Amino acid sequence: MSGFYEDKIFPVILDVGLRKLEEDRRRLVSQLRGKVLEVGVGTGANLPHYPVDAEVVGIEPGAAMLTKAQRRIDTLTRNQVSLADISLQQASAEALPFADQCFDQVLMFLVLCTIPDAERAVAEAVRVLKPGGEIHFFEHVRSPDAGVARWQDRVDPLWRKIACGCHLNRATDKLLAAQGLEVAMNEQGYHPQMGLRVASYVVQGVATRPVSQ
Repeated sequence: MSGFYEDKIFPVILDVGLRKLEEDRRRLVSQLRGKVLEVGVGTGANLPHYPVDAEVVGIEPGAAMLTKAQRRIDTLTRNQVSLADISLQQASAEALPFADQCFDQVLMFLVLCTIPDAERAVAEAVRVLKPGGEIHFFEHVRSPDAGVARWQDRVDPLWRKIACGCHLNRATDKLLAAQGLEVAMNEQGYHPQMGLRVASYVVQGVATRPVSQ
């Protein structure tokens, strides 16, 4: 049952629930350039928004999600929507199958909450990023408000089961700075389109790998 839920039911819930973030996706993804790695491509909701001259590699650990992402690409292509050069690959964010310093930019959009070892995933993203390259991120994180954070801790065990491993109370924004990246926070606060406060404190910005690193 859990496999059926994760492969068939949850992706639909995710797509429907996050439709209100379409403008955020467009705004963030449309500015990406060069060779881009999207960590956790999911059902491919970000793919229509990449510039057509970008070269995009999308990874996802689950075959079911990748199948849905490929179907999205096929549908857009049949409808003559201009897309970037996109390739999909089944892979783990904690062990990326790519050479060091081979990507210009990395996108992490609501994925660090779910990856089992988020710290390792960030380290791997830094490894494959060129010096001077950027990680663009949009993540919901642990609230800085003590009262909300306490509720996040209380609800998190049940939430993880319903949301296929998603954590409400991870301070994932701090992982980027811990890897020696130069973090510029563009936005942070409760997102009006993400519902309950326990799940809606969002940080969005750019983390740059120093040229000397």
